[in-house]
Amino acid sequence: MPRSGLYLCILLSVSLTDLGCSTTQRARVETALAASLISDEQSNQIGEQVHADVQKSGVRYISDPVVQGYVEGIGARIFALAREDRAGVDYHVHLIDDPKSVNAFAAPGGHVFVYSGLLLQADNEAEVAAVMSHESGHVVGRHVERAMVNAYGLQALSAAALGSNPSPAKEVAAGIAGTGLMRAHSRGEETEADEYGVRYSSRLGYDPRAMITFLAKLQALEGKTPGALKWLSTHPLTPDRIDHLTRYIEDNSLGGSELGASRHREMKSRLASTAGSR
Repeated sequence: MPRSGLYLCILLSVSLTDLGCSTTQRARVETALAASLISDEQSNQIGEQVHADVQKSGVRYISDPVVQGYVEGIGARIFALAREDRAGVDYHVHLIDDPKSVNAFAAPGGHVFVYSGLLLQADNEAEVAAVMSHESGHVVGRHVERAMVNAYGLQALSAAALGSNPSPAKEVAAGIAGTGLMRAHSRGEETEADEYGVRYSSRLGYDPRAMITFLAKLQALEGKTPGALKWLSTHPLTPDRIDHLTRYIEDNSLGGSELGASRHREMKSRLASTAGSR
């Protein structure tokens, strides 16, 4: 990016901070600033480093090619839509073998991690697609990059963008997990990702209300199944979150009726038999 454009983004950010602005305005500026300071190439490098760090942590991945193909097939359709909104990253899905954790998260560079516990908790394919679409929304919205701008400051990241420190990816990636940048999205970012989730689900023919049924189910499990709340702990269920989604689906006339319940039951059966054999 030309230096003049970079400086303009920085000045605009400072001006809005001084003058006060709406949540939507601030989100737009933060997104533009993140795009200016952290290139797609750098996001891809950071994502690869995060992926490598996850592997080093000793996680196990699902080896069943049928289940793996099922999740990758859902992801491929979602990622085709995500590329329309952000084409510069190479989207991937990674299926972690952890039946006790109902969780999913996204890293820069289009890496979406899904835990087998989430597949087991979901009642149908539409609920899985809703969660994966939500996580893809975090990537498209540059939410981790926005958090990086806030956490590391304009000076450090603008130095990288201007060329005085052109390779910050490893240093930044090393601190992402520890600082929780992938685990603590703002309320506005969660709303934005929710909206991506139901839009993408609807465009693929799924019932967009599957996001609502999944959230309501996890909320009902509170206090009963601690592992089931991992996704909610990183994606807090605020009092109006389900209400907002209900209104958003109605206001935008989002349709779709596909649930994929029978396909999903087959995958859950395979996962359950594998877990039982360990």
